[in-house]
Amino acid sequence: MLYTSLLTIHSVVRWALLILYVAMLFRAAYGFHWQKNFGKADNVLLRSTTSVAHLQLIIGIALYFVSPIVDYFLHNFSAAVGQKQFRFFGMEHGVMMLLSVVLITIAGAKAKRKPDSSAKFKTIVIWYVIALLLMLGGLPR
Repeated sequence: MLYTSLLTIHSVVRWALLILYVAMLFRAAYGFHWQKNFGKADNVLLRSTTSVAHLQLIIGIALYFVSPIVDYFLHNFSAAVGQKQFRFFGMEHGVMMLLSVVLITIAGAKAKRKPDSSAKFKTIVIWYVIALLLMLGGLPR
């Protein structure tokens, strides 16, 4: 029951994160290209995206410890590491998504310290694109 509930919550939060993430990425690209000011709304969107990414990570970590797939992977490592589905959920997905959240966090921290709006937007775009590539690599296929 806990596994199913966490999996459902993880799936719902994924969509909230995707919406915020894409909105922030487009807003940053637009702001950088058109030399817009990094305003309060941009800051709120950036912090919201980071917060939801952290929430998704926490849910994912909890899910990792109650997942029957991960349980099999951890208790049968030698055999499971050779099986794509078990290796993916037992190792690859979590590592790629953790790194993505780290990069999203770095994007916000670095952007906050930049002296002007253009540099803030550029920093977000660069770090978010790298994080997006990691996320795409960590999606179930």
